[in-house]
Amino acid sequence: MSSPVHDVIIIGGGPAGLTAGLYASRAKLDTLLLERMLMGGQVMTTTKVENYPGFPGGIDGPDLMLRFQEHCQEFGLQVRYAEVENLIDEGEEKVVIVDGQEVRGRTVIITTGAEPRKLGIPGEKELTGRGVSYCATCDGAFFRNVPVAVVGGGDTAAEEALFLTRFASKVYLIHRRDQLRATRILQDRVAANEKIETVWHTLVERTEGDAAGLKAIEVRHLQDGTKRSLEVQGLFVAIGVTPKAHFLADILQLDAEGYILTDAECRTSMPGVFAAGDVRKKILKQIATAVGDGAVAAIMAEKYLEDI
Repeated sequence: MSSPVHDVIIIGGGPAGLTAGLYASRAKLDTLLLERMLMGGQVMTTTKVENYPGFPGGIDGPDLMLRFQEHCQEFGLQVRYAEVENLIDEGEEKVVIVDGQEVRGRTVIITTGAEPRKLGIPGEKELTGRGVSYCATCDGAFFRNVPVAVVGGGDTAAEEALFLTRFASKVYLIHRRDQLRATRILQDRVAANEKIETVWHTLVERTEGDAAGLKAIEVRHLQDGTKRSLEVQGLFVAIGVTPKAHFLADILQLDAEGYILTDAECRTSMPGVFAAGDVRKKILKQIATAVGDGAVAAIMAEKYLEDI
């Protein structure tokens, strides 16, 4: 018995994917969303979302994503937890290889998002989960009354540092430049928090620890070259993200950083395949823009289906 051919297959369950799923399923299209791990994407690790319209005072990221999921379920969105390995173009049908099996669809919307970028320093990999982390919301409570460090200068780094002050005795915020790139309101909050010490013009060069966990980090000042050791038990890395499109490198057109290239209507280089959210090359990566992308991609997929 042949497997069904879905109208729309969505790869990724973050804000863009869930929005695309809402629009497509509400349009009575046979829609399947494939998610590898946790529905909600990176928003699930955000303590408070303050800039998404409609929630004065902010809303916790997991709560917002739960509302997204509940809304999709109202219109019968199908969800399957599995890892996508490949995408094959067969003209009017696209074949998505999922855990070694074929899933067929007439259109595909890629919303795989991005993942935290690594420092690439000695000891980072070995101590991940034992002091090195990429999510303060997930792991911050493990570092009560001990010193920690955050690496980065953007909004995420500032938010992580502020969140960690709830638990840690001290938070070093380490940045390679002389000022943060975070929004002004976050910069002001960081400057006003007595638990945060900002370490300017500095890079983390290595971690020091053993089987019990992280003990310290070695940092280097970029202007005078001096090195010193900071005794911290937690190192939170917030230096940006890498798009999760590696499995598409030989299939779709990507830019030098690995983001999927699309036009304004979220079309990729493969007819019938669209990309939305943080995996797509664009200027701004926010929940609001991911939602907008997801809506556009779903509408364009519907128009593509009408044309064929």
